[in-house]
Amino acid sequence: MPAGSLTVICGSMFSGKTEELIRLVRRALYARRTVQVFKPALDTRDPATVIRSHNGALHEALAVESSASLYLSIAPETQVIAIEEAQFFDEDIFSVCQALADEGKEVIVSGLDMDFRGAPFGAMPSLIAVADNVVKLRAICAVCGGDAARSQRLLDGQPAPASAPTVLIGATEHYEARCRQCHRVPED
Repeated sequence: MPAGSLTVICGSMFSGKTEELIRLVRRALYARRTVQVFKPALDTRDPATVIRSHNGALHEALAVESSASLYLSIAPETQVIAIEEAQFFDEDIFSVCQALADEGKEVIVSGLDMDFRGAPFGAMPSLIAVADNVVKLRAICAVCGGDAARSQRLLDGQPAPASAPTVLIGATEHYEARCRQCHRVPED
């Protein structure tokens, strides 16, 4: 049985996570490996059949409702499984990724490691802990131009309060990248 692996690509909004995932998928395809790409059905920014980076790079994908449906959708011949926006999946994404790697699959996961409050997001911290490879990307802070590792949620152009819902699907209309010093989460 081939050796499996788990690679986690993480970082803030606008750090290039999807672009890196697509790069690794294209590399696997160039090596003539069988690849399937998945994304959560919750992410409706693009059609259910594609993932798209903020710079416009895209790749075909399958939108699934849950970790279980993702697992059941994997073809037996698939060698590489790429999963976009892993933080939006249920907590079982952790055990699914572990099982796939243990089965000899190459698993590549991308997602936000922190929510807009700067707290660990979904199953991402657990996936990072067991990953064979971790790629942490940085964006550019929209305020000072420094390295940004956080996602600032905006509400009417101002930082959203801590009480705002954790999940709000969006891009530049709701978020900007911020460094630790420029990131703000006001209390209610």
